[in-house]
Amino acid sequence: MANDTQRQLTDLLEAAATEHGFDLVLVETAGGRANPVVRVYLDHEGGVTIDRIAEANRWIKAALDPLPEYARGYSLEVSSPGIERPLVRLADYVRFTGSDAKLSTSHEIEGHKHLTGTIRAVEGDDVVLDTRGRTVRIPFGDIKKARLQVRLDFSKEGTADDGI
Repeated sequence: MANDTQRQLTDLLEAAATEHGFDLVLVETAGGRANPVVRVYLDHEGGVTIDRIAEANRWIKAALDPLPEYARGYSLEVSSPGIERPLVRLADYVRFTGSDAKLSTSHEIEGHKHLTGTIRAVEGDDVVLDTRGRTVRIPFGDIKKARLQVRLDFSKEGTADDGI
């Protein structure tokens, strides 16, 4: 789960994102005090365009610049979550039910800390994952990191010459 700085930045940016019509997917921090990096992943109804990223850069920078920990400078990276988007909230699992995902847990679940499978449901605070023909219930609080997993099938017909 997120560290304190990430939680504070998420709290700071959540309302601003909503106000600007964005969904704040995830905030990550990296680097040290000398060269901090803030990564912000945003989604937007209708997709994330380069113009929307430029717009978001401005209001995110305006929110971060006054913070003392960034007074000496920082690197800001703003992007869409991509096709293998992170799953951060329980609502993400509901939204992407039926999709494939890769999860890491804080402790072993049925002998594994890394699980890959299809999200079947959310029941209470548990994510139900179908992995290799068996159903696994994973308490949401035990998930450290999760992303959608996209599988490309290159065996299908169609080539660039076909206009596909």
